Amino acid sequence: MTVAPVKAPRSSAELISAETPVLAHNYHPLPVVVARAEGTWVEDVEGRRYLDLLAGYSALNFGHRHPALIEAAHRQLDQLTLTSRAFHNDRLAGFAEGLAELTGLDMVLPMNTGAEAVESAVKVARKWAYEVKGVPADRATIVVADGNFHGRTTTIVSFSTDESARAGFGPFTPGFRVVPYNDLAALEAAVDETTAAVLLEPIQGEAGVVIPDDGYLTGVRDLTRRAGCLFIADEIQSGLGRTGRTLAVDHEAVRPDMLLLGKALGGGIVPVSAVVAGRDVLGVLRPGEHGSTFGGNPLSAAVGSAVVDLLATGEFQRRAADLGEVLRSGLEALTGKGVTGFRARGLWAGVDIDPVIGTGRRISELLLAEGVLVKDTHGSTIRLAPPLTITREELESALAALARVLGQP
Repeated sequence: MTVAPVKAPRSSAELISAETPVLAHNYHPLPVVVARAEGTWVEDVEGRRYLDLLAGYSALNFGHRHPALIEAAHRQLDQLTLTSRAFHNDRLAGFAEGLAELTGLDMVLPMNTGAEAVESAVKVARKWAYEVKGVPADRATIVVADGNFHGRTTTIVSFSTDESARAGFGPFTPGFRVVPYNDLAALEAAVDETTAAVLLEPIQGEAGVVIPDDGYLTGVRDLTRRAGCLFIADEIQSGLGRTGRTLAVDHEAVRPDMLLLGKALGGGIVPVSAVVAGRDVLGVLRPGEHGSTFGGNPLSAAVGSAVVDLLATGEFQRRAADLGEVLRSGLEALTGKGVTGFRARGLWAGVDIDPVIGTGRRISELLLAEGVLVKDTHGSTIRLAPPLTITREELESALAALARVLGQP
């Protein structure tokens, strides 16, 4: 009998090189190949360790392999993983009940990815406009903000203002109006009798953690009520503890008509997203009008329920708020010393780097060499979004690494 030779493990450089001919080049990753992770730390194939300050764009709010989430997944893997929504499963009701209670809304439409949640919300808003508001057929409009990032499907890039997301992907889906972010007057001018909804990120993540003025979200809520249209808050990145509250809209005590959640809802284990809304809104859907083979599957529901349980204690929201002050203080100390400005809320910050020192990509590469993982956006900006499990010592160590990269003592 011939025994197949054991393949030697491939190095980081070999694995990166091997990707080039077989993977679509739709990403430009930093040159690190992660093989293992625990908590706030990841390890590459050579055993080098890095402090993760990106947390999967907030998908890993609870860190890598949180014990409660891993245990929930293992337990469910031994029972049932998928039924499709052709049948009921024993985990879905509890997940929906918990998420509705956590958000203060009535009903849950479970999906998988953030883009699916946004697409679902667009469909629901249009159907609500025709059946409830009385907008003439095929005339419904949705108002969005420039600088938005809601996903990369063809409908969503139709109302993106990022040419790298749009160029070459037309023709585009009609029915959207784009207004400046954080501009209530422009928003009011764009809303009319055809408006089904206003769709906004309470904090724009991909744009560089752009935080609107105090009162903006309250103004949007008041305007949509007066105009008789829906307020859809995309909290796929900002929600579930990231900003020091359960939701970013909680900073202004605003309750939207539809709330979009994802990323952290799957605990960094499985893709889980959801549209959460009032019964008068999600109630417009009837059997056969919308669905997803994997949406609401037992494994996702089990992990999602464990995420809701973690947030129900308030511990992670408090950690994000408290450690957010440490993050803010550290960035204030670097302002004028390589940092030209920053925007932060909770454990989430967009940091503008002096272009004389380097691009955001270059700073990310230098931090990689220091054992810290971040991600650049829009030229000279880097984003910091560590797991909410990070310790004060780890956060201060990362800030010290940033200071070294910027040439500070």
